[in-house]
Amino acid sequence: MKKVFKILFFIALIAAVVWTFAYLFKKSQPQEKVYDTVEATISTIEKKTVITGQINPRDEVAIKPQVSGIISHIYKEAGQMVKKDEVIAMVKIIPDVANLAATESQVKLAKLNLDNVEKTFNRQKALKDKGLIAAEEFEKSQLEYAQAKENYDNALDQLNIVKEGISKNASEYTNTSIKSTIDGMILDVPVKVGNSVINSNTFNDGTTIATVADMRDMIFEGKMDETEVGRIKEGMPMQITIGAMNDKHFDAVLEYIAPKGTSENGAVFFKMKARMIIPDDVTLRAGYSANGEIIIEQAVDAVVIPESCLVYSNDSTFVYKDNVKTPVTTGLSDGVNIVITEGLSEGDKIRGNEIYQ
Repeated sequence: MKKVFKILFFIALIAAVVWTFAYLFKKSQPQEKVYDTVEATISTIEKKTVITGQINPRDEVAIKPQVSGIISHIYKEAGQMVKKDEVIAMVKIIPDVANLAATESQVKLAKLNLDNVEKTFNRQKALKDKGLIAAEEFEKSQLEYAQAKENYDNALDQLNIVKEGISKNASEYTNTSIKSTIDGMILDVPVKVGNSVINSNTFNDGTTIATVADMRDMIFEGKMDETEVGRIKEGMPMQITIGAMNDKHFDAVLEYIAPKGTSENGAVFFKMKARMIIPDDVTLRAGYSANGEIIIEQAVDAVVIPESCLVYSNDSTFVYKDNVKTPVTTGLSDGVNIVITEGLSEGDKIRGNEIYQ
């Protein structure tokens, strides 16, 4: 019995050795590679650059008061449309004590002078009516009375301006009414009723009552790397994508490239602006983040193949056409497909990627 098991063991061992050698021999034999077949087609290849930036109004105007005081009324709020010269808010003037005292003193002096000149004028008028003085002398007295009256009215008007900021003689030009200087939308009203405000002067810019902008004239503002800025120019078309509007696309025209770059983290960037073309039924908001695409290079109706089909040898480029190594001249590439300028025609079959079994 032991002899039988011993014989079976040796038979199994020999069979295993034979199978192993057969397997290794088969594996060592070269296998034929199978490749996909690709057809050269006519297509358009574009090379684009992407710029990140924001959507902003071209002109954003800060409305500031002409006088210092306290906000008494606010008639508009952010998001509302305004016309030029439409009142946004009112300012109540808090008069300066020194100016008020000086102006009141001028009014009193003008009143005293007027009373004195008026008495003289009345005497001269009575004498003229009796024919006791010449007409020329009376006209001189009449002129002095008119001048004194005008000076008194001006002093009263000046006092009213100091107190109320309103001239009685030109009430439509009051500087207590804060008016919009352009047609547009109010973007922000940073003050409230009761806030103190100051006018723009030599020492400060003044308090901003509201910010107004024309929201139909929007621009895309971004920064471009120095490696690509030399390949673009003003007037080139752009495609603007706004993520906040479900990746909606807008046409734009590049209209400004900064002549001087700025260094950021070791790289040089150039500011650029593009005028956006906005459909009438679309409303944009200031500050939207957006991406702008510019086509730097383009090959239209060119012979195109996948770039993975190329074979490189030394300084030359080849493809396998009908299993023959064929030299080709390449053109523009978008990273996936590449233009063949010489060596292939539309419809030519070439070897593609290897198909793994």
